[in-house]
Amino acid sequence: MSKISEKKYKEVILYLAEKLGGEIRGKKKLAKLLYFVDFDFFEKFEKSLTGDVYKALPMGPFPATMEKILADMVKEKKISVKHEKERADYNSTEIYKTKKKAEVNFSEAERQILDRVVLKYGHLSGKQLEDLTHAEAPYIGTAPNQEIAYELAFYRGTNLDNDA
Repeated sequence: MSKISEKKYKEVILYLAEKLGGEIRGKKKLAKLLYFVDFDFFEKFEKSLTGDVYKALPMGPFPATMEKILADMVKEKKISVKHEKERADYNSTEIYKTKKKAEVNFSEAERQILDRVVLKYGHLSGKQLEDLTHAEAPYIGTAPNQEIAYELAFYRGTNLDNDA
């Protein structure tokens, strides 16, 4: 798998947050959006956009390096993290707010995939995204807590040409 480009990874997070009104509500939602970005990109171009590795955790695919990247972004004052209690019987939601604009130098192909993910999945909740990823071949075909092989992206049946 390609090496992680921390700069590109951070730019992807900033870009997604900007396109979603300046924030991403929930760690689960961010993890699933990154999964769709990477697996859609791999399905079309046979490489990952962030270079991260995903584990098949109980709540769906989870990027192994995401929390370290987020911690770095907080230190660099690129994002802030706020905890909001939305319901008494739930854990508080982590809200990632942008503090800096993305310095976008994405290729046209990268931008198309990012915009597609925002359009197709950005309005969904973390739980809805969890349910979608649980129904996909990469998650189904991976033993619990194991690394999800990017090659399983080819079994998702995604129409990346016409479906926005």
